[in-house]
Amino acid sequence: MAELFIGGQKIKAGERRTLDIPLPNLYTHTVVPMTVHVINGRQSGPKLFVCAAIHGDEINGIEIIRRLLQSPALRSIRGTLIAVPIVNIYGFVRHSRYLPDRRDLNRVFPGSDKGSLAGRLASIFFHEIVEQCTHGIDLHTGAIHRDNLPQIRADLNEGEETENLAKSFAAPVILNSDVRDGSLRAIAAEHKIPLLVYEAGEALRYDELSIRIGLRGIIRVMRQLGMIRQETAKRKSRLPEPVIARSSYWARSSKSGLLRAMVSLGAKVNKGETLGAVSDPFDLEDDNITAQNSGIIIGKTNLPIVTEGEALFHIARFGKADNAADVVEQYQHEFDPMNEAYEWSEAPIV
Repeated sequence: MAELFIGGQKIKAGERRTLDIPLPNLYTHTVVPMTVHVINGRQSGPKLFVCAAIHGDEINGIEIIRRLLQSPALRSIRGTLIAVPIVNIYGFVRHSRYLPDRRDLNRVFPGSDKGSLAGRLASIFFHEIVEQCTHGIDLHTGAIHRDNLPQIRADLNEGEETENLAKSFAAPVILNSDVRDGSLRAIAAEHKIPLLVYEAGEALRYDELSIRIGLRGIIRVMRQLGMIRQETAKRKSRLPEPVIARSSYWARSSKSGLLRAMVSLGAKVNKGETLGAVSDPFDLEDDNITAQNSGIIIGKTNLPIVTEGEALFHIARFGKADNAADVVEQYQHEFDPMNEAYEWSEAPIV
């Protein structure tokens, strides 16, 4: 296994290191580092990066990476794991999705070392981490007051490897989605680096089900890549294969007012079914929000106060919505924190 250089520091084969990459200071002269955990195996193999908090208020991924680094499965790996728990440290300390310059880090990749703060951070992360790797997993949640069903987003048209990795992660839903200009996924695709985006939960909130599915998913991808040993027959999951949604849409509010949601995350809905009702606080008339097509609720707003045109329910479309609903229900039961049968000793839950 070759030596690795990150932030000007050398990580030898067989070495496990935690290091800090210097970032631009705060205006208070406070030093700001990007902390990186590196496990460089003795045997050559894939180089996988796992990152969280590109949006500073999306914290589920931070806990997923913390638990991942405690996993006994990582005691001996082939290849290299690079884990970055908090990419956007500036947004994180401010409880904000954005950087202090009000830019979205996930819209400025690959960045520039002479550009804005967002551009400089993107450039450092891309050149120090992403560019050195063969594969990546980017951990996200819904925005503030918005909840996402655990799901993998990937462009399945990129090739068979991306689809196989998406399936191996085993979130209940895979959403085939195009890349957005300036996103980490777009720049990874440009450099032929297969990248999965895991979306689950809500900003500024821990969600145990989302954390458990995400942790297990990363371990499964590492197995698929041959980085760690395979599961024993005794531990192999009996969960069904994830369902793939080739498209999705948002049901939007027809007027401003207060929303009463009538469907929950993961629920199956039929075309024409009422999803919720919006009422003006000074008017007794309701405006019903209905499903344009059958599908599964994979995202929803949690804030009842809405404005006209606001996205309320994110609905994924499937060939057979009934089958998709069954798969989602099985995953929710398997990883439910109240399910006493849940056991996965390779990644301690602490």
